[in-house]
Amino acid sequence: MAKLVLDLHDIFNKGDQIEKALRDVIDEAVAKKIDLVEIIPGKGSGQLKKKVLRFLDQKEIKALYHRVDKDSKNFGRLFVHFQHKDKRRKR
Repeated sequence: MAKLVLDLHDIFNKGDQIEKALRDVIDEAVAKKIDLVEIIPGKGSGQLKKKVLRFLDQKEIKALYHRVDKDSKNFGRLFVHFQHKDKRRKR
C-alpha cells in the first residue's frame, strides 16, 4: 500500500502554508492513486488538528477521499484513506 506523509510541525503557525501543504498532498494522492495519506499535526493544544479536520471537511475536498481516521494510539496523527475508482474494478 502506497502512503504519503505530511508533517506539519515546521509550519504549524503559518496558516496559508498549512492549507497549501494540505491541498498539495491531497492532490498528489489523487494524481498518483495513493491509498493513504498520514497527516501529522502534532499533539499541542489540538488547534492545528482541528484546522486540518475543518480543511478535510470542506465539500470539494471531502469528495476526493474515502474516510478519515484518527490514530487511537497517537492523538497527533490522522489518516486519510482513498479509494480510487479504477483500482476497485477487477478485470
